[in-house]
Amino acid sequence: MSVHREQTSGAAPALWGYAAVRLVGVAVLAVAAAVTGEDALHRLKGRWDSVWYVRIAEHGYGHEVRLPDGSVHSDLAFFPLLPALERGLAALSPLGADDAGLVVAWAASLAAAWGIYAVGAHLAGPRAGAVLAVLWGVYPTAFVQSMAYTETLFTALAAWSLYAVLRGHWIRAGALCVLAGLTRPSAAALIAALGVTAVVTVVRERRLTLRMAAGVLLAPLGWLGYIVFVAVRKSSPTAYFDVQAAWGNSIDGGVALGRFVWRNLTGPQPLAGVGLCAALALLGWVVWLCVRQRQPLPVLVYGLAVVVISLVGAAYFGSRPRLIMPAFPLLLPAAVALARLRDRNLVLVLAGLALASGAYGAFTLLGAGPP
Repeated sequence: MSVHREQTSGAAPALWGYAAVRLVGVAVLAVAAAVTGEDALHRLKGRWDSVWYVRIAEHGYGHEVRLPDGSVHSDLAFFPLLPALERGLAALSPLGADDAGLVVAWAASLAAAWGIYAVGAHLAGPRAGAVLAVLWGVYPTAFVQSMAYTETLFTALAAWSLYAVLRGHWIRAGALCVLAGLTRPSAAALIAALGVTAVVTVVRERRLTLRMAAGVLLAPLGWLGYIVFVAVRKSSPTAYFDVQAAWGNSIDGGVALGRFVWRNLTGPQPLAGVGLCAALALLGWVVWLCVRQRQPLPVLVYGLAVVVISLVGAAYFGSRPRLIMPAFPLLLPAAVALARLRDRNLVLVLAGLALASGAYGAFTLLGAGPP
């Protein structure tokens, strides 16, 4: 059997493991919701960003909300692929757009787990690949993977695009990147990964193949296409970035993040600030481990770029772990280490992480603020 077939047909343990840990998370949420008298399904498909995607699916773009402080939240902040899929599935089935969003997100989560496995197996072997996929399913904000959000769809497209690059399939990688660029703004990280890898490859090998050039030229078209669409619609070349700024998501180079940490350190509860510093230090250590692991250039650039994009915006701190979640290569050092455990010990560790992730997800989803 070829290496390629082993990395695709051998994905069953990864998919079963991923499905199992996500079912644990959903079960914990269901129990917690029943105890508190909440509707668990509504929390997954009918709150926060999910509502905006459903509205776009049902009515198209054009909805705005004016807040008491005068700022305007426009639905143009949301990229179109997920609502387009919701609309299409709702038209072809008895599902409403909100239920269609859940179906798309859940199907995409399995595609993402499969793609993550494929990348991990290619780099570190099938066992590490399977552990990598399951670890992504127990990430602290993995509850978002069970919501009608774009994270699973984007991660699926990114993972398979990276896998295509690793195997030298540049046109396929570029086409998947186009779709990723229609899903989330963080597709800029994937575009950078393909571009940097191509440039380094050309410099090293002193040749540029037609397929590589085509893939690199394809890659930014989805992201750029939506930016241009918003610009034309609002008659301003910076319209998309203005819309994001109105949501509080302008790019400030990390100033807002630094101020948030400083306020906590010097506030009435400095331990919260210490915890934030510890979390950022842990993130830095994980990034260093990825560099030390010598991950292939496209994988490393993608992971680092997702982290940078997630930290340089002015969005509130609570959303940043969710924004970093598509950077699954950050979990590869842990996956390689855990893969060395015996099966029984590995299952116990992953089960404990699944329960902890589920408990945190239930606490967050049943709270007042968005993830």
